[in-house]
Amino acid sequence: MLKKWTFYYACLNRVVYLCRVLTNKFIIMKKNLRNILALALGLMTTVSFAQDWNVDSRTRIDMSGDNDKMETSQRVTVGTAWGGSDWGVVLSSDVNYDLNLSGEVNAEVYEAYATTNLFGFATMNVGRQALSYGSGVFVGVNDWSANRNTVDGMTFAIDNDFVDLTVGMANDNDGAGMSNDRMWLNASKSSGDWSANLFYGSNSENEGDDNTQMGLDFAYSAMGGALELNVSYNTTSTDGVEGDMMDISGTYTVNDDMSLMAGRTSVGEDGFAYGAGGNMSGDWTTHGNLGLLGANDENMYVGGSYNMGAFSLGATMHTVTNTENDDERTASDITIGYTLGDNASLSYKMVTDDNGGSEDTNYNWLTLTIGL
Repeated sequence: MLKKWTFYYACLNRVVYLCRVLTNKFIIMKKNLRNILALALGLMTTVSFAQDWNVDSRTRIDMSGDNDKMETSQRVTVGTAWGGSDWGVVLSSDVNYDLNLSGEVNAEVYEAYATTNLFGFATMNVGRQALSYGSGVFVGVNDWSANRNTVDGMTFAIDNDFVDLTVGMANDNDGAGMSNDRMWLNASKSSGDWSANLFYGSNSENEGDDNTQMGLDFAYSAMGGALELNVSYNTTSTDGVEGDMMDISGTYTVNDDMSLMAGRTSVGEDGFAYGAGGNMSGDWTTHGNLGLLGANDENMYVGGSYNMGAFSLGATMHTVTNTENDDERTASDITIGYTLGDNASLSYKMVTDDNGGSEDTNYNWLTLTIGL
């Protein structure tokens, strides 16, 4: 017993020593990030079996309009994980800071869940989790947003050599009598040149509103991996109203530095219920992409990417038409990136979207990302 406590004490001293070294290393960082690090490291010193920690800082300057908006926001995520051979705890927090507007700091838990092995049959996670399935149409993290998508619930990853199977359940309660029971199943499989993902979800509200979601994603690699073909077919049923959306795309790798892409997204005549938890449920400002399409809309898009050492360039052109009328919408998305080092990168994103009208709306973002 004495040896056991001696070992724990030695581990604790080692963690404290490492925390002091790391604190000294990052003392030159800006004040708000340094304070967050100190808080996270203080937490780690109380747990002798801490195994991993990470920090991600994103500073974004919004220069939309005529480049005169100039609003700067920062999101810092601090995470830590610890555990044993068949259990663990993951904890991370998001701290959002508005440099130009209110100047207030908003902090919230990003992920906080416990994980354990269930008799070798499954892995169970309980708590707040950042989940993403398939193409992320229904369940996605939305890393562009300051307040990213998470799910408060339970997931069970079934150990199966045939297919990767996850079952989940959650209950959303707004505190005012409204509740929503959610259940979902995700199955994925890959073999050789192909991969497939099937997602099925069911939501049941206490007022009797029920809806279901289903998404099937399929990818095939041809020409020795140079050509990647993708098909995503998604359906929804909301109070008896059916909706569907399909996306077909292909990406051709010209060489190690250059690739070309083209695709088509179409929505059925009854529209499509995107939901609030996917990566396509917003717009340029909330999700960093074209976002929602309406009933009978078709989006034809082409693009490409090119890498030049530390520099990278990507561009996508969108043309949205409607099969029932003469409406047309065009948008362009150009991103220039530069790698500053092993842990830092800088990117500039330019978007022009006419929103189906005669005048263009311009969006511009400069983003500095640092990960440790």
